[in-house]
Amino acid sequence: MRHLTKSISLPLTCTLLWACSAAETKSPVEAPGRPESAKTQLLEAGAATLQSKPPIEAINAYLDGFHFYNGHPDMQMEAHHYCSILNEDVIQCVIFDGNTKGAKIMGVEYIIDEKLFAALPAKEKALWHSHGYEVSSGQLIAPGIPAPAEHALMERLAHTYGKTWHTWHTDQDKALPVGVPQLMMGFTADGQADAAMVEQRNRRLGVDTSRNKAQRADIRIPARDPGADGWQHGNVIQITDPTGAHLHRPAASTPEKTNSRSSQ
Repeated sequence: MRHLTKSISLPLTCTLLWACSAAETKSPVEAPGRPESAKTQLLEAGAATLQSKPPIEAINAYLDGFHFYNGHPDMQMEAHHYCSILNEDVIQCVIFDGNTKGAKIMGVEYIIDEKLFAALPAKEKALWHSHGYEVSSGQLIAPGIPAPAEHALMERLAHTYGKTWHTWHTDQDKALPVGVPQLMMGFTADGQADAAMVEQRNRRLGVDTSRNKAQRADIRIPARDPGADGWQHGNVIQITDPTGAHLHRPAASTPEKTNSRSSQ
């Protein structure tokens, strides 16, 4: 990734990402199951006190954006990314359907720098989506942090690509993680994202996408690698769900896509 500008180092940026808390976004589904017993609560408290959790403690960035199912661009949802930065070129994120304690893990996203992406085989590139438009449009945000820190982070993310799999489809009212993983994509142009979905997120988190876009006008957005965002060229990759659990019915607020040879 590019070095951060404006004299803001990556460690400082990551620290600032937790400077403020964002408005709560609760999970849209309630998982079935019995309430926690006193014994379970005691075990949970003990584990929290006694066990170290280095991979969890390494999570230091919160990003909020939107995904859609590859092969189903009308199936869109908000995605809360909690990320750890492995090095200058690789980031890994756990994706939740909210930002509260009860949020469900929807999936994972791996983010790599453009130079690493350029070296990938063509068939692998089709699984990845570009981040340039997500940054320039103002739709991708880091809630609650100072504008200079967010701007520096977005400068870096503009030069990256992501591969995202969702494993629990709570946007489809799935109270349990049934079905199979689905490959997700990101928006690449105006008019693709459900305006109502974006506006609802903006109101809840106190965000102005238009202002974000204007403030990011100085960020250089690189030309997309033609191998990425394969769905735009008819190369739509997806896993067919043999259980029939994934219905791909329009959600209250999110998009999708799938492989022409293996789409549902």
